[in-house]
Amino acid sequence: MAVKTEKDLPEFHQATWLKAMSAMQLNNYGYTVQLLQPLLKSHPEFLDGRKLVRQAEIAKTGGKAPFLSTASFTAIKIQGLLKKDPLAAIEAIEKALENDPRNAHLNQLLKEAASAAKLPETAAFALETILDGDPKNIKLMHELARFYMGTSLPEKAQTLYQKILAISPNDLAAIKGSKDASANNSMQKGGWEKEETSYRDLIKDKDQAVALEQKSRVVRSEEMLDNLLAELHAKAEAEPEGVDTARRIAELYEQKEDFENAVSWFNYAAALTSNSDSALVRKASDLQIRQFDAAITSREEFIATQPETPESAQYILELEDLRAQRAGLKIDSAHRRVEQNPTDLLFRFELGEILVAMEKWQEAIPELQKARQNPNVRLRAMALLGKCFTSRSMFDLAAKTLSEAAGEISAMDSLKKEIIYSLALVYEKMGQKEKALESLKQIYEVDYGYRDVAARVEGSY
Repeated sequence: MAVKTEKDLPEFHQATWLKAMSAMQLNNYGYTVQLLQPLLKSHPEFLDGRKLVRQAEIAKTGGKAPFLSTASFTAIKIQGLLKKDPLAAIEAIEKALENDPRNAHLNQLLKEAASAAKLPETAAFALETILDGDPKNIKLMHELARFYMGTSLPEKAQTLYQKILAISPNDLAAIKGSKDASANNSMQKGGWEKEETSYRDLIKDKDQAVALEQKSRVVRSEEMLDNLLAELHAKAEAEPEGVDTARRIAELYEQKEDFENAVSWFNYAAALTSNSDSALVRKASDLQIRQFDAAITSREEFIATQPETPESAQYILELEDLRAQRAGLKIDSAHRRVEQNPTDLLFRFELGEILVAMEKWQEAIPELQKARQNPNVRLRAMALLGKCFTSRSMFDLAAKTLSEAAGEISAMDSLKKEIIYSLALVYEKMGQKEKALESLKQIYEVDYGYRDVAARVEGSY
């Protein structure tokens, strides 16, 4: 079904649309939704109306999920409608979204229902709504970009792939996707209609064609990398404020494994953004850590193969210092990311994870408590919190946190096994041997070979 505009609506529905827009301007969000939902039932193709409904719902709820969400239960009921009557499913989903407009599960169902009802624009809008609430979700970006490509919207796909590459410059799927989207976009705009026409025919300057080929390859020869670096260095001198140029130079040095220059250029690119681009800041610190890793590994290998040499004695001393420097750099970088992005709960989790690895339990606790509010890392944060409480002999808090985390995982995956095993050890320390054994038996029933679970369980009989 083709998208309807305001002009395609009957007169009495056009009047309803005008009332809804007036209500929205007056911040009467509930009335806006109340007016538009019947209109959308009659005209599911009216995308502008659906967008205004969602805007009103987000404004009304502040974009936050309700404390007690019934979305999962509602989604189960809607699932049965999808194949039988996708339009009825869309209507039911809209009602469910009223109090939880950015719910990922419901919006995924809306995408499926809209696709089944031949409403690709509505399906794309459903994914866009999820992404609006979770703008750094690379997996979702890929899904939406592929959807754009499948619905002949390569320009939108290309824009999305560029956003992915801004976060993860070495994402090979995004690099390929961006190239494919660019090619499809060019074909749509004309010039490639004839099958025998190649892109070289569209570029008069053959040297330019060769340069474009070089830039698009993921694996490049040393000579090609040097040629591209020379070109980009000249561009950087002419335009010293160019962030993209500095980033590309840094990426090429990384590909050459010249980490020192790569770190310098990533730091320079980050400075041009006043360190607001967290991906650049993180890349610089990650590469510095890789430098330390390489230095540590080389010394460890030398010591292992030539343990009795004077050099090995010197390297043993250097290793202690290198490991200390690496740990200091890692913690400093994590602290800096949190300071620059205090509301980013993923950075809070990473800082807490590093503090746990350094056995700084007390410092890790507040970071992990904040991080558990992020659904993507909630369970891992709770597992680490349990470890912190256990290490500080706060066994009641450890048991409560680990038990809650285990209860939120339905399948007995690796994380749940780790959490339940930790919980069993906490119960043992509390002297609650029956609870400890019961926890271990949960793992024993599905994974006989997990750690020493078999020996502990069988030894109890």
